Amino acid sequence: MDHIQVTCAIIERDGFVLAAQRSAVMSLPLKWEFPGGKIHQEESPSECLRRELFEELNIHVSVGKSLSVSNYQYPTFTVTLHPFICSIEEGEIVLNEHAAITWLAPNNLHSLDWAEADVPVLESYLVENRVDAS
Repeated sequence: MDHIQVTCAIIERDGFVLAAQRSAVMSLPLKWEFPGGKIHQEESPSECLRRELFEELNIHVSVGKSLSVSNYQYPTFTVTLHPFICSIEEGEIVLNEHAAITWLAPNNLHSLDWAEADVPVLESYLVENRVDAS
């Protein structure tokens, strides 16, 4: 079974957090996720995140605090997510791969249909930021 190492960005702006919806042609179609991607060999997680966010969303980010690494086993592969809290340094968001994006207050993030691997990252983020998820 494949085991992939993936970074993801919890992008904060003005008290809101960015969520991105996977396109219909991606694996886990139309699920919501924190944007990011697979770490290439010889690439650090933060380098990966900067590259992926520029490729996917046309933005340059400042990579901040890392959160707890999360493992999730799907039926056909296992993913290890390396989450970081980020902010946009420059660029206007262009959807090169995703179907949609939304900015939500942290306590509204649970309203989306998240990719299963992103749920523990979401929970960790909410706990870390002491957000009331109810």
